[in-house]
Amino acid sequence: MIMSTLEQIEAAILNLSADEFEQFKQWFLDLDYQQWDRQLERDLAAGKLDKFAREAITEFESGHYREI
Repeated sequence: MIMSTLEQIEAAILNLSADEFEQFKQWFLDLDYQQWDRQLERDLAAGKLDKFAREAITEFESGHYREI
């Protein structure tokens, strides 16, 4: 039986030492954050969040906010 690439990756991860796993986990989290940032930038550039920004500004200007 031939393993898929994902299955190979999963098997390799399960065989990492604790230290290697921590390094992998940090690398993966950093990668995930970078991809999320790029998606957010694309959504902002495309105007996908404009509606939410307008709603937030309207709420703030009408006094419907709380300090955090």
